[in-house]
Amino acid sequence: MFFFCKEKTQTNIATNKTTIKKAISFRDKGLLNFEKKNFNVAFYNFNKAKIISETLKDSANIVYNLIRMASIQQITGDYYGSKQTLTEALPYIKKKDIVSASVNNFFGIADKELSLYDDAIYYYNEAIKACTDSISKQSPLNNIATVYIEQKKYEKAITILESILNSKFLDATTLKISKSRVQDNLGYAYFKKGINDKGLLLMNESLKTRSLQNDSYGIIESHLHLSEFYVKTDSKKSNEHALQAYKSATKLNSIDERLRALQFLILNDFSEKNIEYAKKYITLNDSIIKIRNNYKNKFAKIKYDSKKEKDENQKLRLEKAENSLALQKAKYQRIFFIIGIASLFFLLFYLKKRYENRNRIEKIKMAYDTETRIAKDIHDELANDVFYAITYTQTQSLASENSKEMLLQNLDNIYSRVRGISRENNDIDTGANYSANLKEMFSAYNSNSTNVIITNIEKVNWDLIEDLKKIAIQRVLHELMVNMKKHSNASIIVVKFESDSHNLFIDYSDNGKGCDKSKIIKNGLQNMENRIMATKGTITFDTEPDKGFKVKITMPK
Repeated sequence: MFFFCKEKTQTNIATNKTTIKKAISFRDKGLLNFEKKNFNVAFYNFNKAKIISETLKDSANIVYNLIRMASIQQITGDYYGSKQTLTEALPYIKKKDIVSASVNNFFGIADKELSLYDDAIYYYNEAIKACTDSISKQSPLNNIATVYIEQKKYEKAITILESILNSKFLDATTLKISKSRVQDNLGYAYFKKGINDKGLLLMNESLKTRSLQNDSYGIIESHLHLSEFYVKTDSKKSNEHALQAYKSATKLNSIDERLRALQFLILNDFSEKNIEYAKKYITLNDSIIKIRNNYKNKFAKIKYDSKKEKDENQKLRLEKAENSLALQKAKYQRIFFIIGIASLFFLLFYLKKRYENRNRIEKIKMAYDTETRIAKDIHDELANDVFYAITYTQTQSLASENSKEMLLQNLDNIYSRVRGISRENNDIDTGANYSANLKEMFSAYNSNSTNVIITNIEKVNWDLIEDLKKIAIQRVLHELMVNMKKHSNASIIVVKFESDSHNLFIDYSDNGKGCDKSKIIKNGLQNMENRIMATKGTITFDTEPDKGFKVKITMPK
């Protein structure tokens, strides 16, 4: 009997060694693919290493692989997904050390990128509490300063960054890159505070150090900060720094930095090059949204498939155990009974967990689909207006009342668009029920004081009109009715539909109070024009105070 137990123990040790080697192999493959920027493959391998480490109850490697997975998600822009992955690591962290500091630092990075600045500062402070020496505290302190810069709390940022530089911890040769990062951030904070001379000196000094140290990503950040510094005083220098940043970011395939550099190039260059830069900006922006959404879906699928495989393996092992027990039923009837009850309990628990996880995965997928749709709406509807508002503040003097008024109107328009996107995210049925749904939308505005008359809508062959154009028509007509409800006080509204072999014609008129044509943009009707023009159609407005409101829309089929 003693010999048998010893043999079994030796077998378990051998099995554990094989399993450990397998986990290490997947981890090393993950690191190799991470260095090659094969992020999908790297994420898959780290996830496999994590699952194997779970079977070994190896907390250290479970947390290590989860941190690696979260970092990949952050690199690819999946910040919500990274927070979920980091949350999986929390049960395995039993004390405050360098590992917990790393996890909290990654939580802070995710919240900063999601503009959850107070949450980001909380996690950075938690990371500082877990640091065991003064040097390791410098990174989360620097990160807190960058959050304060985003919040325009420049005095707080300057206080932190000055204390880091004055501490002399970063004077060591091995920490030159870290010191140059602090110098650049401090110089940038000085500049945003209006202390331009000190700011420029520090930013130039940082760029010089980063160039000597061959700090590729740091060089890009320095050029971007210097480009912003010169944007109002020396457009040529601003352009030079932006172009240097763009070239370096292109070489490193760093999309976000390329987009930032293109923004400055568009601001500084008013030649034909400007159109080229603008096209590149739009193409890159569209591309990065699609790529990051693809990454989110792939990461979710990798986790789902791994969980499914793990569940199936557990089920197979359970079935083997039950078969083995069945063969020994006569001899070990009492033992079998006890194990059977335990197995039943385990199975019920397993099925419950599987059901909960399936619902969680479905909710995650629904969230991802919603994020994708809203991201597209925001890009299509708001990107240009937001960028114009930013450009306006950088190029116009806000001391003028007219400039302030124009900026406020722009911001009010953006606010209206945001509310519109929230309202408009429901799908539009462009099939056989399109005209019926359109009439139902109009009927919602009928009341004792308002009569909406629709003519010839059934005579239009809606099957000949593209779905995107149907969507644009319904959105525009909906905005017209909302505008009527809010502004015109009309009692009669007439919407007439006509068509020929090539075009669709829509005439809208009401007997409301009308408005001055110059105020059409302020009333939000510019958005309608943008929608119609996007479908190569035309829209004209005819209105005067107290003389009603008329709109003519022509759209090719």
